[in-house]
Amino acid sequence: MAALVLMPACQTVATNNAEIAASKKQNLLAQAGFKFITVTTPKQQQAVSQLAQGRVSAVKYNGKLYYVFPTTKKDQIFVGRQKQYNAYKQALAAQQGQQQMAGTPVFTTETAGPNHVEVEQFQGFGPMGTEAMGNW
Repeated sequence: MAALVLMPACQTVATNNAEIAASKKQNLLAQAGFKFITVTTPKQQQAVSQLAQGRVSAVKYNGKLYYVFPTTKKDQIFVGRQKQYNAYKQALAAQQGQQQMAGTPVFTTETAGPNHVEVEQFQGFGPMGTEAMGNW
């Protein structure tokens, strides 16, 4: 009986830890210069739902490379270019270094993977809202 009572509590802790980790990652992305875009149409939602959860994905659109991170609800995304992704990777490495110095070993790595995801079109974003971001 006690195990049944503790199971939902463990799931809540795991969910909260995942949300905290996602929030920290989103803060790093914003600090690195990633732009925040709201997903508004069903076609956009479908495209975003295909992205990996909890990590940055490399996405090609019209021959240009973008890095995209969906929020946990997948109703918003963070979008950056190579410069922003490099800044994010540096911030992530620095954060992990601080955790290791504090005695908390961290073995997490972030990678967009060796194969870029080909995306034909994110409807309504232009090329995922990039005209609103200026010329990077």
